[in-house]
Amino acid sequence: MSEEVKVGEIVKYFAKPSVAAINVTGEIVLGDELHYKGGSTDFTEVVKTMEVDNKSVMKALPGMLLGIKVAERVRSNYIVFKVLA
Repeated sequence: MSEEVKVGEIVKYFAKPSVAAINVTGEIVLGDELHYKGGSTDFTEVVKTMEVDNKSVMKALPGMLLGIKVAERVRSNYIVFKVLA
Protein backbone atom coordinates (compact mmCIF):
# COMPACT_ATOMS: atom_id res chain seq x y z
CA MET A 1 0.00 0.00 0.00
CA SER A 2 1.16 3.54 -0.75
CA GLU A 3 2.47 5.78 1.98
CA GLU A 4 0.51 8.95 2.79
CA VAL A 5 1.32 12.21 4.54
CA LYS A 6 -1.20 14.73 5.91
CA VAL A 7 -1.21 17.94 3.86
CA GLY A 8 -4.37 19.67 5.01
CA GLU A 9 -7.82 19.80 6.52
CA ILE A 10 -11.14 20.71 4.90
CA VAL A 11 -12.47 24.08 6.05
CA LYS A 12 -15.59 24.32 3.86
CA TYR A 13 -17.26 22.66 0.88
CA PHE A 14 -18.99 24.59 -1.88
CA ALA A 15 -21.60 22.31 -3.49
CA LYS A 16 -22.41 24.17 -6.72
CA PRO A 17 -18.86 24.44 -8.06
CA SER A 18 -17.93 21.22 -6.15
CA VAL A 19 -14.90 22.89 -4.57
CA ALA A 20 -13.21 22.08 -1.27
CA ALA A 21 -11.52 24.84 0.74
CA ILE A 22 -8.44 23.34 2.37
CA ASN A 23 -6.27 24.75 5.16
CA VAL A 24 -2.87 23.61 3.86
CA THR A 25 -0.42 22.07 6.38
CA GLY A 26 1.97 20.50 3.84
CA GLU A 27 3.01 21.15 0.25
CA ILE A 28 0.47 20.41 -2.51
CA VAL A 29 1.51 20.59 -6.17
CA LEU A 30 -0.66 20.41 -9.29
CA GLY A 31 -0.77 16.74 -10.35
CA ASP A 32 -0.44 15.36 -6.79
CA GLU A 33 -2.72 12.47 -5.83
CA LEU A 34 -4.75 13.45 -2.76
CA HIS A 35 -6.74 11.17 -0.44
CA TYR A 36 -9.79 12.73 1.26
CA LYS A 37 -10.89 10.94 4.42
CA GLY A 38 -13.54 11.57 7.06
CA GLY A 39 -17.01 10.40 8.06
CA SER A 40 -18.31 8.22 5.22
CA THR A 41 -16.01 9.91 2.68
CA ASP A 42 -12.90 8.06 1.52
CA PHE A 43 -11.69 8.74 -2.03
CA THR A 44 -8.53 9.58 -3.92
CA GLU A 45 -8.06 11.80 -6.97
CA VAL A 46 -5.40 13.75 -8.83
CA VAL A 47 -5.31 17.55 -8.42
CA LYS A 48 -6.26 19.07 -11.78
CA THR A 49 -7.00 22.66 -10.75
CA MET A 50 -6.34 24.66 -7.62
CA GLU A 51 -6.68 28.29 -6.61
CA VAL A 52 -5.55 30.66 -3.88
CA ASP A 53 -7.50 33.94 -3.61
CA ASN A 54 -9.33 33.11 -6.90
CA LYS A 55 -6.02 32.84 -8.80
CA SER A 56 -4.75 29.59 -10.32
CA VAL A 57 -1.59 28.29 -8.66
CA MET A 58 0.80 25.43 -9.38
CA LYS A 59 1.83 24.92 -5.75
CA ALA A 60 0.32 25.53 -2.30
CA LEU A 61 2.39 25.86 0.87
CA PRO A 62 1.54 25.52 4.59
CA GLY A 63 -0.67 28.32 5.87
CA MET A 64 -2.48 28.89 2.57
CA LEU A 65 -6.23 28.52 2.11
CA LEU A 66 -6.57 26.49 -1.07
CA GLY A 67 -9.57 25.79 -3.31
CA ILE A 68 -9.56 22.44 -5.15
CA LYS A 69 -12.28 21.02 -7.40
CA VAL A 70 -13.31 17.60 -6.04
CA ALA A 71 -15.43 14.76 -7.44
CA GLU A 72 -17.27 13.98 -4.19
CA ARG A 73 -18.73 15.89 -1.24
CA VAL A 74 -16.37 16.59 1.65
CA ARG A 75 -17.10 18.21 5.00
CA SER A 76 -15.32 20.46 7.51
CA ASN A 77 -12.55 18.79 9.52
CA TYR A 78 -12.05 15.95 7.02
CA ILE A 79 -8.35 15.22 6.56
CA VAL A 80 -6.46 15.54 3.26
CA PHE A 81 -3.46 13.28 2.65
CA LYS A 82 -0.92 13.29 -0.19
CA VAL A 83 -0.33 9.82 -1.63
CA LEU A 84 3.40 9.22 -2.02
CA ALA A 85 4.76 7.01 -4.81
